[in-house]
Amino acid sequence: MIKTTKFKLDKYDGKLLFELDKDSQIASTTLAKRVGRSRQAVEYRINRLVKEGIITGFQTSINPHKLGYKIYKTYFKLRNIPNEKQKLLEHLRKAGIVYWMGECSGSWDLIVALFVKDDYEFFNFKNELTSKFTSLIVGEDEQIILDAKQYPKRYFTEKNSEPVIFAGKIVQNEISDLDFKILSHIVNNSRISIVELSSKVKANIKTVNSRLEILEKKGIILQYRIGIDLNKLGLELYKAIITLDRYTPEDEKKLFSYVSNIPNINYFIRNLGQIELEFVAENYQEYYKIIEDLKKEFPNVIRTADFVLMITDEWTPGFENLWKTSKY
Repeated sequence: MIKTTKFKLDKYDGKLLFELDKDSQIASTTLAKRVGRSRQAVEYRINRLVKEGIITGFQTSINPHKLGYKIYKTYFKLRNIPNEKQKLLEHLRKAGIVYWMGECSGSWDLIVALFVKDDYEFFNFKNELTSKFTSLIVGEDEQIILDAKQYPKRYFTEKNSEPVIFAGKIVQNEISDLDFKILSHIVNNSRISIVELSSKVKANIKTVNSRLEILEKKGIILQYRIGIDLNKLGLELYKAIITLDRYTPEDEKKLFSYVSNIPNINYFIRNLGQIELEFVAENYQEYYKIIEDLKKEFPNVIRTADFVLMITDEWTPGFENLWKTSKY
């Protein structure tokens, strides 16, 4: 017999996750008003969702393009050597230039997004990596992210909200050692109190608040979000990797409008050579219907649509090492 466990969310849990993903720093009193529960009830629910492993973390979304970095994304096909795969994952977690990484199943086995200053840095890192793990890596592809639209988690509630624009034009904003220390402490702990943060970076509260405001104003800090274990909710995360035939500005406008009306949408990513759409679905059948409907709607635009089912989802592992690998 197959046994399945699925955490049951009620409408208040859904509202809570939706609001926290828009701003995970939100005060409990404000959150309580938006959810329609008391402050104590909201705090209890947050703690329960963390304890159950539904909320996996409170994250600060940092935009590498506003720090002068490009984001290169590499897709890997791996040979079945489990021990070598674990060594590769540990190597990447410690590298300091990994913005995001995820194990997956389907067209690819691993996707890695990297902070890099230029093509040479990416070339050197990738060559070193493929040389070190030559017996493991059997296929690869590279893409450069132009920009991405991050959608609120509308699949938890009927509420709607505009997506947040990520990446975009590259700007070389100068940041100080203090700025980087602040980012290092909040990148995977966005709900840290200002008192604790000030203590950790050894600066007074007024200074830290001022630096945070500047980092937000410059677009370096993009958003405060949450990590969610979709599997525990009986949900799956799919990436559709779409190769295009015709893609005029009018086509793009229509495609974006169509996709934005799909409640399951998570990301709309424009890479240099393709479009990548991210959807949350209950199962492959639901995802398949979304993609088939999309292909029927845009027969002259979409040439092919590969897919991966994401298994893991790791943001900014080893971020503190970034400062060691590239000084401003």
